[in-house]
Amino acid sequence: MSRTLVTRAGRLTAGALVVAALGGSLFAAQAQAQASPDAAGKPTGTVNAATGVNERMHPSTDSSVRGVLRHRVQIGIRCKVRAQDVSGNNLWYQLRDRTTWVTAKYIEGAADVPFCRSLTRSAVDQSVESRNAMG
Repeated sequence: MSRTLVTRAGRLTAGALVVAALGGSLFAAQAQAQASPDAAGKPTGTVNAATGVNERMHPSTDSSVRGVLRHRVQIGIRCKVRAQDVSGNNLWYQLRDRTTWVTAKYIEGAADVPFCRSLTRSAVDQSVESRNAMG
């Protein structure tokens, strides 16, 4: 009887080790996925301008500068809009972690960026004068 008990205990121990190993590997995979949210299919891009690119309050070079992203910095992108043309490119990206904008002209590797669904607009933006104004 003691031999049967030892065999059963050995099987239980081996089974517990297998379960622990699988659970540990699942936990590690989950932690890795949480540590790199960009791997979950969220769009990113890399600054390719040697002097960096300005972060702007709105998608226009007339808008105030809120910061500068240095050359080769990887950014998370929330969405894109068509706005002011910058050297033949009229796309602008809104950054994922803050509400600033960068021109797509100086961002490379950004694929599958969705268009922004809605932007907050004021009554002035919808006026005839605003639509006909330059810049």
